[in-house]
Amino acid sequence: MTDAAIQFETVIGLEVHCQPITRSKMFCGCNAEYSGAEPNTHVCPVCLGLPGVLPVINEEAIRLIVKTGLALNCEISEFSKFDRKNYPYPDLMKGYQVSQYDLPICAGGWLDVEVEGERTRVGITRVHMEEDTARLLHRTDPISGEGYSLIDINRSGTPLMEIVSEPDIRSPEEARAYLISLRSILRAIGASRANMEEGNFRCDANISLRPRGQEALGSKVEIKNMNSFRAVYEALVFEMSRQAEVLSEGGAISQETRGWDQDGQGTVSQRSKEEANDYRYFPEPDLPPLALSRQFVEEVRSELPELPAARRGRYIGLGLSEFEASTLAEARDRSDFADAVASALPFEPARSAKLSANWVLGEVGRWANDHDADVEHFPLTPEALAELIEMVEGEIVTGQVGKQVFDEMVVSGRSSGDIVKEDGLAQVRESDELVEIVRKVIAENEKAVADYRGGKGTAIKRLLGGVMRETRGRANPQVAQELISRELDQ
Repeated sequence: MTDAAIQFETVIGLEVHCQPITRSKMFCGCNAEYSGAEPNTHVCPVCLGLPGVLPVINEEAIRLIVKTGLALNCEISEFSKFDRKNYPYPDLMKGYQVSQYDLPICAGGWLDVEVEGERTRVGITRVHMEEDTARLLHRTDPISGEGYSLIDINRSGTPLMEIVSEPDIRSPEEARAYLISLRSILRAIGASRANMEEGNFRCDANISLRPRGQEALGSKVEIKNMNSFRAVYEALVFEMSRQAEVLSEGGAISQETRGWDQDGQGTVSQRSKEEANDYRYFPEPDLPPLALSRQFVEEVRSELPELPAARRGRYIGLGLSEFEASTLAEARDRSDFADAVASALPFEPARSAKLSANWVLGEVGRWANDHDADVEHFPLTPEALAELIEMVEGEIVTGQVGKQVFDEMVVSGRSSGDIVKEDGLAQVRESDELVEIVRKVIAENEKAVADYRGGKGTAIKRLLGGVMRETRGRANPQVAQELISRELDQ
């Protein structure tokens, strides 16, 4: 942070657009799964904006926005309506967007975020539903070098939830934490894939600075074109520094929309910021007002799963570390799998939770990274993994061999019991076989023996390593070390 930035307090509000998971678009029956489709193939007269067509509200989209509002502690309006938001952009064929203005479905919620142990409550102004626009694809002619644009209408008309925060965020770090928490909630409740890289989770940031101690807000700048959490963070850091320098030199901040230039690592001016009256909102005449019964709202409330914050608290209560609890709770598929593994283990809850977390964050996480896949696609059942964990804890196999068995289970689909039995991987404890292996290793490592007898106690680790190699990891490490000590002391 520059010296100039220290004079000012940063005020940030975020507008997040996320696409709910529905089979059809918001007001027509076209397939909403447009990603990867040929351009302009998921279209009909409604989403093309042809004259005379009549939209129909997608009930599942309404259910998902209510579920989102409840998860964000919002009040759900019994009466709301859709409005026309007028603006003349090329990606909006009708010249207006069906959105919501003064009567959104959800309002007045909050989301707690935590940065370095400090918790901040960020207010949620509103969550409203609207339709998405088409996409402009900008190209350059390889011969003339002139630029041109193409339009893909597949995205036009897909449902889009806009989640607007209060200006309660005070740093780029808090903004990033807010987005991560929001994404976790949306995924946990099954409302959205919430993937910025795929474009179904998009963020615009409003940022202003004011002298420390001043109540009045400064002129805000809206930042667009950010396609990752890192980009949001870097754009806010840059804009915070830029505005601080302008203000410290006696200048004024223009209320405008700026775009984030990833290559140039800076924001660039795009246009002056519109006000609500610029959009000439008025009630959508082709859609009836939306009346939601208390019964419908409570039915949706009953479908809410355990939310990430509650899961995190439960894990910490079971003795997991802050890192383990947060990492598990962040992704519902990973959290559900870990819970199922823990439930299948015969130990007391805290020990089962710890063992499950170790394996899910360790070996299962390694598999997910190697395969660039989510845990929901992991090939083993929770019960199969729990069986392997029991074998390791029961010292039927060593921890080292347990990882080998894990890899074989994933590849072959065989059970851990069959692999250990058929491949001869059972743990070798004190036996004539292990004693002979210890004596063989001692005989072949004269320097390590001399070092040990010369007072270098750590030399025994080299001998233990030799025993583990001879037994392919099957020797019980504690028993093997005791045998080595006994043979050397004799």
